[in-house]
Amino acid sequence: QVEVVESGGVLVQAGGSLTLSCAASGNIFTISALNWYRQAPGKERELVVSITRGNYTNYADSVKGRFTISRNIALNMVNLQLKMNSLKSEDTAVYYCNVWGYSKGADSRYARYDSWGQGTQVTVSA
Repeated sequence: QVEVVESGGVLVQAGGSLTLSCAASGNIFTISALNWYRQAPGKERELVVSITRGNYTNYADSVKGRFTISRNIALNMVNLQLKMNSLKSEDTAVYYCNVWGYSKGADSRYARYDSWGQGTQVTVSA
């Protein structure tokens, strides 16, 4: 079981900056990828940025050069941040943190986890 909690979403003016945080904890044996998604009203959820275990990052074209992902991995927990600069009204959305990888059970069996947070609202005013 891996629990994910996001925080940091607020109302911010266009052109401003904001940092979102995500804390994942639980039976984390390995991490395959850490992702930030967002979903704007009336739109499908989209990937904002992904960072792999090997530190490879993949940003959506719409946020390249403005958003930066960072992470801190410890035993059975991960802290993830999304630094957002030069915010635009089109960045308004609910932002979700997603973590997936493998847990190790008491029987030494591995099980995949794919955990999501509850989301945090970011509103950018024009």
